[in-house]
Amino acid sequence: MSVLLILVVVAPLFGAAVLLLPRIGDRAARLVGVGATTATFVGSVVLACGFRRDRGMQFETDVSWAPSLGLRFHLGIDGISLPLVVLTTLLTLLVAVHSLWNIPDGASSRAFVALVLLLEAGTLGTFAALDLILFFLLFEVVLVPMYFLINRWGAPGERGPASFKFILYTLLGSAVMLLGFLLVQAKTGTFDMVELADRRGAGMSHGVQVLAFLAIGLGLAVKVPMWPLHTWLPDAHTAAPTAGSVLLAGVLLKMGTYGLVRIAVPMLPEGAHTFAPYLAAFGVVGIVYGSLVCLALLRDPDGDLKRIIAYSSVGHMGFALLGIATLTPQGVNGALFVNIGHGLVTGLLFFLAGAVKDRHGTALLGRLGGGMYGRTPRLGALVAFGAVAGLGLPGLAGFWGELLAMYGAYEPAAGLSTGGYRTFLVLAGLGTVLTAAYMLGLVRRLCMGPADGPVAADVTGREIAVWTPLVALTLLAGLWPATVLAVTDPAVRALMGGS
Repeated sequence: MSVLLILVVVAPLFGAAVLLLPRIGDRAARLVGVGATTATFVGSVVLACGFRRDRGMQFETDVSWAPSLGLRFHLGIDGISLPLVVLTTLLTLLVAVHSLWNIPDGASSRAFVALVLLLEAGTLGTFAALDLILFFLLFEVVLVPMYFLINRWGAPGERGPASFKFILYTLLGSAVMLLGFLLVQAKTGTFDMVELADRRGAGMSHGVQVLAFLAIGLGLAVKVPMWPLHTWLPDAHTAAPTAGSVLLAGVLLKMGTYGLVRIAVPMLPEGAHTFAPYLAAFGVVGIVYGSLVCLALLRDPDGDLKRIIAYSSVGHMGFALLGIATLTPQGVNGALFVNIGHGLVTGLLFFLAGAVKDRHGTALLGRLGGGMYGRTPRLGALVAFGAVAGLGLPGLAGFWGELLAMYGAYEPAAGLSTGGYRTFLVLAGLGTVLTAAYMLGLVRRLCMGPADGPVAADVTGREIAVWTPLVALTLLAGLWPATVLAVTDPAVRALMGGS
């Protein structure tokens, strides 16, 4: 039994339990949040330092949970889940520090911090779970705090419909995914994810694998989100508070692609092979569609900055889907790199969008005006940095994942149409051009030109303290991609049968 991994997963719950004490005030609650997330982040760093890349699953705990149902409390991490665990603890810590001075009006600060901690625990548990039912339960736990973060602290007039749409889409997707899990267990007699991955579909006919992959894939695709199941995301981001947007984009969206890599592809190889071209096609449509919508919003005076970043996420996660759909180690490594790069860059962008909105009372481009370089030069420089990182500039974290996903599409796995995937590659390349167009257009719209927008304060020291780790890691992952790939590649090749 690995006590350390269990402590990392449950540490946020200890913090949330402290917040149940009646004499905890708002300021103390925020400090408890920082303390709990700091302890969790430190624990994840210790896990990373003790991790051995040449081994498989590590820090495992596997005990009987419900013997009559064959359920086990099985946790562990490998090179696929470890980067996401560290990313989750880092972003949640930065959100907790940011919340020391910036919690929007709504319910009490104590409830806000408790929900953030519950969301962190659920997300960490999801990335560490190695039992399908345990994965499902923790996958569902995450939905509850995010729903309340949007519904209680979101933008007035938008938070109600957005939170309802979020919970409706994700719950329906999860219900379909559960049916797929039950079908797998009915045919194999186990929910254990490690055993099922080792079996690589043994005990399940082609038809069963196809049906199970369809159910599980649909449930996970909603969370990615994959076009056309993405429509809940822009509304949720536009309505959510800054903390909610950072965690939703930086962490929650990764649960969908992680589930495809961890569960659907290795456990159901024949189903994956059948649906891979469709997964790639939907991913590529999402890349192009998300970029075109961003270009349209950029021309609209009522275009919302947060909505643009949200639609950019649809495009970026399309690259992750394309990489997974190649069924190659290169493509899957690219998808995992997209997860990390997108988490860092989009987390930074939503922090910046929140700062802009807090200063001006709006995120509508027509009201923000231009000339940020002259009015708020440091904030303008950070917005420009986030934008060029988001367009996939070489040397920054957004580049390598997209490159590897497209490289995988050039030579997909055996049995997949090379011509079809190279067509997807061309369309994805077009998407990168469109992404550059709207990201640079956003910089031109907000940062350049005469200072015709409202005057506001520039970046403060405490904001710099929160954003600097994201800027530094965006540079580190871009300049030294082995920081991620050296961890993910051995685990990816092992999970995919050593291909």
